[in-house]
Amino acid sequence: MKAKMRFSLKAGERIFINGAVLTVSQKVTLSLLNEARFLLESHVLQVSEATTPMRQLYFVAQSILINPQEADKVMGAFRKLYESVLQSATDEPTMEALRRAGDLVEANRIFEALKVIRTLFEPEASPVASPTAAVQAA
Repeated sequence: MKAKMRFSLKAGERIFINGAVLTVSQKVTLSLLNEARFLLESHVLQVSEATTPMRQLYFVAQSILINPQEADKVMGAFRKLYESVLQSATDEPTMEALRRAGDLVEANRIFEALKVIRTLFEPEASPVASPTAAVQAA
């Protein structure tokens, strides 16, 4: 059976696969042989890092991927935050990227949506007044 995805982890790194958190004690190469929802630790945003609307949106979408058992509950928080962020967007390229990310989340293509949202981190300048407000809703 051919691997669908192959990646290497260093000792102590974590990976989130289908809601489970795995850590490795030594360098290892993993091959996923079937479809799985996963996120590498380097792409995981901590709640303390969700300091802007885009980062909050990313955090909520990431929660859907990391914790699939709660996906239905978190999806409501994502939709509410998504609408708010979309309405506050001021330029067309940002709005287009947000719409694409929203469509990907609705199509259950969360990993791809996270990649799109990450591209919006840099242009975003001002942090929100309460960095955990939207996150606490999730």
